[in-house]
Amino acid sequence: MDSTQQHVGTASRRTLLGGAAAAGAAFTFARRAEADESEGPSRRKGQRSMIGVPYERHDAVRVGVIGLGNRGASMAPLWAAVPGCTVTAVCDIRKDRSRKVAAALEKEGHKRPAVLGGSQASYLNLVKRDDVDFVYIASPWEFHFEQARAGLEHGKHVGVELPIATELHELWSLVDISERTKKHLLLMENCNYDRNETAMIRMAHAGLLGDITSGAGGYLHDLRELLFSDTYYTDSWRRLWHTRSTASFYAMHGLAPISNCMDINRGDRYLTLEATASPAKGLAEYRERHVPKGHKSWNENYINGDRITCMINTQQGKMIRAEHAVSSPMPYSRINTLEGSLGIIEDYPSRVYLEPEHSGHAWKDFKPFGEKWEHWLWRKVGDDAAANGGHGGMDYIMCWRIVQQMRTGQVPDWDVYDSAAWCSPVPLSVQSLKKQKAVKVPDFTRGEWKKARPGVDSTETDMPA
Repeated sequence: MDSTQQHVGTASRRTLLGGAAAAGAAFTFARRAEADESEGPSRRKGQRSMIGVPYERHDAVRVGVIGLGNRGASMAPLWAAVPGCTVTAVCDIRKDRSRKVAAALEKEGHKRPAVLGGSQASYLNLVKRDDVDFVYIASPWEFHFEQARAGLEHGKHVGVELPIATELHELWSLVDISERTKKHLLLMENCNYDRNETAMIRMAHAGLLGDITSGAGGYLHDLRELLFSDTYYTDSWRRLWHTRSTASFYAMHGLAPISNCMDINRGDRYLTLEATASPAKGLAEYRERHVPKGHKSWNENYINGDRITCMINTQQGKMIRAEHAVSSPMPYSRINTLEGSLGIIEDYPSRVYLEPEHSGHAWKDFKPFGEKWEHWLWRKVGDDAAANGGHGGMDYIMCWRIVQQMRTGQVPDWDVYDSAAWCSPVPLSVQSLKKQKAVKVPDFTRGEWKKARPGVDSTETDMPA
């Protein structure tokens, strides 16, 4: 579930990672840290919220894919496998990747998509196309904002791999552009649809944990071998982020599902965030032991802490611990802990303790609860998800659900406000660490968080024939 995307160009102040200007100030999260952006801009006259706005109905959904590295190339066939969905265009700055993905789709029996790429501005040719309804962006992080903005401005719905943007003013801009263009922008958070996470949210809403009081989620994944690979992250784009800032880059995989269980932006909201960081030791230590002295990484200085912890307090008094740790040895975990007045669920390993059913201070197996509270999406398309793959099937379910909602004219399970909130710890962790105190979290909904509304815990519906 890493955003292992490769370079897709964009004509902007940003340069390709690995270039001479890569360490310049354009990449610094904190360049606007002194500005108070927690309130955000006012809506323009005639601009309306996207909360509760359904997709316009599509007989079929046409998807354009930007970024065809490890992530984008693996997602293209999943989109194409969803009933009523066609990949109509693929784009990468390395055009040979576009040709390779197009040929693979054609070999699987799908119509060959248009092949685009070859320059930093090639993505603009994709977002302008009349045969694209939904733009899926799987490029490196520094290109997400500009490519997402272009997709919205050209009248497309947009899905962006994590994060949708890395600065507060960019998150606010995407909120405003989504409202102005009346097009949805979604963080492509596949973990929202994983089997255990969807069961957890149903259990929380059913009251099994009583009053929810706290939770924890994040992304704990030893990426050191991949970060130093010369082929996995093209031009070492992801490793280079560790030379630029101390920030919680990628906690959304655990933060988003826990936020869903707490009805964030649906009766509660993030209020403050306080970040702490451990020393940056892991990457340099790994390099010392495993990387040849002549390797280009020996010119790099790693400053991002091995673990960034964000403590988030909500308006209703709940507490969320969001973790990011990818540069030290550890087993994989998204934490996924949810605690309430009647019990607790933990997911790594999966276990549960609920009163009055459980006693004796001993954990119980989560599996029976996961089966009993299984989400309808897994009952309906779980077999197809298993057959098509994608992180145990949740990638396919995410694609299936978006296509289904677009074909039936439903409201998406989450929106630009949720996406911005889940990504806000990236810049806010920088601000908090710089100021050494808690900082305010923006209310991207502009007050509409108070209204209860559906989300991932949705009512079962069918895919059109």
